[in-house]
Amino acid sequence: MLSKELLRQILTEQRNSILKKQTGIERETLSVIGEKLRLPHIHVVTGIRRCGKSTLLRQVIKKYHHDQDFYYINFEDERFLNFEATGFNDIYETLVSLFGPQKTFFIDEIQHVEDFDAFVRRFYDNGFKFFITGSNAGLLKEEISTRLTGRHIDTGLRPFSFTEYLRFKNMAVEKINVLQTEDRANIISLFEDYLTIGGMPEFLLYKDPDILRQIYDDILYKDIIVRKKVENVHVAKELYLWLMTNFSRKFSYNALSKKLSAGSINTIRKYTDYLEESYLVRLVNKFDYSLNKQLVNDKKVYLVDNGFIPVISTQPGVDKGWLLENLVSSNFKPDQEIFYFSGKRECDFITMANKTIGEATQVCWELNSDNYKRETEGLLEAINFCNLSEGLILTYNQEDTLSIQNKKINIIPVWKWLMKS
Repeated sequence: MLSKELLRQILTEQRNSILKKQTGIERETLSVIGEKLRLPHIHVVTGIRRCGKSTLLRQVIKKYHHDQDFYYINFEDERFLNFEATGFNDIYETLVSLFGPQKTFFIDEIQHVEDFDAFVRRFYDNGFKFFITGSNAGLLKEEISTRLTGRHIDTGLRPFSFTEYLRFKNMAVEKINVLQTEDRANIISLFEDYLTIGGMPEFLLYKDPDILRQIYDDILYKDIIVRKKVENVHVAKELYLWLMTNFSRKFSYNALSKKLSAGSINTIRKYTDYLEESYLVRLVNKFDYSLNKQLVNDKKVYLVDNGFIPVISTQPGVDKGWLLENLVSSNFKPDQEIFYFSGKRECDFITMANKTIGEATQVCWELNSDNYKRETEGLLEAINFCNLSEGLILTYNQEDTLSIQNKKINIIPVWKWLMKS
């Protein structure tokens, strides 16, 4: 149990810290939150460690609260280690004594406190507003699914989008004219950088690979091995290394279980789920109208950000086409499920929202005489299977419109697609 004096010290320091924090590049997600402010619901902001969740809270505090009338708690602070939910009353009483009665809580990394939902629910029922962040879907769902069902709004935060990256590089997106040679050249040059280094904010600021390596280590050891009480640490580490080296390629739990001598398919499935819950990777199922077939067929895995690939992957050189595909995988709209298509040929992505198929998308670095047949036939097969009238091919820098078998195929550079998205 923390003493009242230590609580006063921690909460005072944390408030000063969040107010001193730079607001940085305004996140596109800020407007999404702004549109929902009128609702009484609990705002839950989720995403990989250090993708900017605390900075987003800082932006909400500044833009919508004018740096006043709020409480702030950060449970990532090591002084809150082993903090129990029964201590929330002490925190609240201390906050009131320090900053007077307020009705809005901003809480970072709340999943570190078991049974936090009881406190949030009690205060929510008494008219309090909550903005909470978390970097582990599994731990959050375990708590939220009990008492907070129907009372929260989930907002996913990713690393910088390409347009946010352009703003980070001091390029005014709203003034860009892609038909202008100079603007277009600058965009393409910056896109080449973004494709390789990704959009993790702190890494972009300091360009030190150890930042990304430390994020991975924190996810591996703190969020998974320790919190999930992983028994076979060696298998977990080897599995994660294999997945992140072989992103965008098909795999099966059975094959990986044999390859890693895991002893159980369920172990591989469970450990893979843990990694996805950390928001570092995204698992993609094969598209099928049967849910059972989706679950048993081979999977693909993609990383949330390209910057992790050269840092974690054991592969000495990564094909730019794979980088392009991985980048596309993390930039579909938040409400879209994504699948891969596999028949006689393959198509990289099929999107679905509200149980409705959206679009079939193929990704390649360049459409040329060597791959034209493979890429177009795979896309056409997916289009026909899904009963669509058109499809999309995303490339590095080609743009065209084709008509094949009465189907429209749009060819668009990935950088332009990202800016439209």
